[in-house]
Amino acid sequence: MVAKDTPIVIKKYANRRLYNTGTSTYVTLEDLAEMVKKGEEFTVQDAKTGEDITHPVLTQIIFELENKDGQNMLPIPFLRQLISYYGDQMQMVVPSFLEQSMLAFSKEQERFREQMKATFGKAPMDMMKGTAPMKALEEQTRRNMELFQNAMRMFTPFPMPGTAAPAEPAKKETPEKPDELKELKDQLAAMQRKIDSMG
Repeated sequence: MVAKDTPIVIKKYANRRLYNTGTSTYVTLEDLAEMVKKGEEFTVQDAKTGEDITHPVLTQIIFELENKDGQNMLPIPFLRQLISYYGDQMQMVVPSFLEQSMLAFSKEQERFREQMKATFGKAPMDMMKGTAPMKALEEQTRRNMELFQNAMRMFTPFPMPGTAAPAEPAKKETPEKPDELKELKDQLAAMQRKIDSMG
């Protein structure tokens, strides 16, 4: 039996079959998606070479989920923006930002669900558009993007893809928020230390 803190090893064979060594059963990508939702830690290894292929397998799960009707979570503008960062000097900053954003969202998730339940019970999301909880979520998303764009400007003198360089008067009218930028820098530094210690 695998220790609780030890990630379960999933072996992927040449015939594309996935084998869960924790349960001694073959599993599918859908099974792995359910494990993620339950918070079960696992790594995927190539059965022949032992190479860690967790990243491409998780990416494949996202691809499969995005192709299911009504499950698209990644808007086209986001996908275009993300693609534009590959090979760009900002590529190494993007993963840390996305990870921090998702961690922040996860922390707010339970509170957000409670607000939704209190306001609407089990109403579908499309009925909630324009409501206070949705506006709060949209505001948080907007602030995250502002922080990210401000951080990007610190690293490069050129405008980010799809954004125009701000005019001088606009800079004077909208002063920088050094506390937020410092907080983002500290978070990025903490993430880098964590990555270095893992390596």
